[in-house]
Amino acid sequence: MASTPIHSAPADATPDASISTGLLVHLSTVSPDALEQTLANLAAAFPGQSVSIALPESSNLESIPPAQNLRLLPYTPTAAPSPISWVLTAADYLNTYKLAQEHNASACLLLGADSHTMSPESIRTLADTVLSSPTDLAVSHYHPGAREGLLNSALLYPLTRALFCAKPRFPLAIDLGLSVRMAERLAAAAQRFTATNQNDAMLWSVSEAAVAGFSISEADVPARSFPQPLAPDLNTLLTQILGSFFADIDTRAAFWQRMRTTIPRREIPSTTSPAEPIDITPMLQSFHLAYSNLHEIWALVLPPHTLLGLKHLSLIPQESFRMPDNLWVRIVYDFVLAYRLRTINRGHLLGALIPLYLAWVASHLLLIQNGASPERHIEEVAQAFETDKPYFVSRWRWPDRFNP
Repeated sequence: MASTPIHSAPADATPDASISTGLLVHLSTVSPDALEQTLANLAAAFPGQSVSIALPESSNLESIPPAQNLRLLPYTPTAAPSPISWVLTAADYLNTYKLAQEHNASACLLLGADSHTMSPESIRTLADTVLSSPTDLAVSHYHPGAREGLLNSALLYPLTRALFCAKPRFPLAIDLGLSVRMAERLAAAAQRFTATNQNDAMLWSVSEAAVAGFSISEADVPARSFPQPLAPDLNTLLTQILGSFFADIDTRAAFWQRMRTTIPRREIPSTTSPAEPIDITPMLQSFHLAYSNLHEIWALVLPPHTLLGLKHLSLIPQESFRMPDNLWVRIVYDFVLAYRLRTINRGHLLGALIPLYLAWVASHLLLIQNGASPERHIEEVAQAFETDKPYFVSRWRWPDRFNP
């Protein structure tokens, strides 16, 4: 473990020979074992510059040796921290803005759990994105493995891009740079949840910035470990994330129905290296079982043409299984609409989407095992969501027109 010295300075102290960045770094979740490494990386990220580091007062600072350029600010959270540490929550955003106000910060970094695995270079890149440009929201662009972050790739990224015309590849990133006005807007959104003790509610910072007309940029974070949910049950996890995401889309419908801009296609280097095989049999078994047992529920959500596409999909042999991008797009759009209309119980609705998502994952993994570029395919999916957005807007405005 690195041992760059750290210390807690009084509120009026200014490190000698240092230039203040006006930056406040909020570490809302940091384990005692990782604290020294986290602070060491922060000290290395800003050599010769004074940076304020806010962290909960329960953090153990006594054993940490001093560093000249870090001003530690233990604080009592305004909103109680959430037990959900794998994602930023309403409490994190509210506390960040309160801290920025108290310490007159000009910009903020909000770093999620396991931020000790971020390199000093990545931290500096994220900070520079919000300090050295008119950016209001700097979103980390991670580089996960080909089999990681697939919910983001299948739904969160393409939907955010198509509906809000925003390019961040990871709309639910856990490391963000915020201007003060962006921090204030997120705090106002968070307060609607914390006022009713929903401190663990998710906020969708990219859509919040898009609706406000704030500038959004990405910051490259090539290497980072990610915290794991305490309850990694797929049904629970997807229901929690997608329920929040679909509700956010519903809330902002007046905005995204007017948006006509598209995002330029990303330049993705091609690859010819097949990925290591993975057993997709359980995923396809889940899909086939659901096709037998959930067909009546799907028929309440999906138009006949989409149901016919699923019938054809159920007959494809495993070795050549491929979910067409346009079929997946229609499935997702119709499930978001059904969430809005409460066509069936929302919990049951999201549960009925899971085997279809697993079918998409199986199809995607087969593609990359056969040498396709995972990022190129994800871009193709995102483009398909953009192309078919008029269908979604039409269904949203006139849902009965498409019903049999």
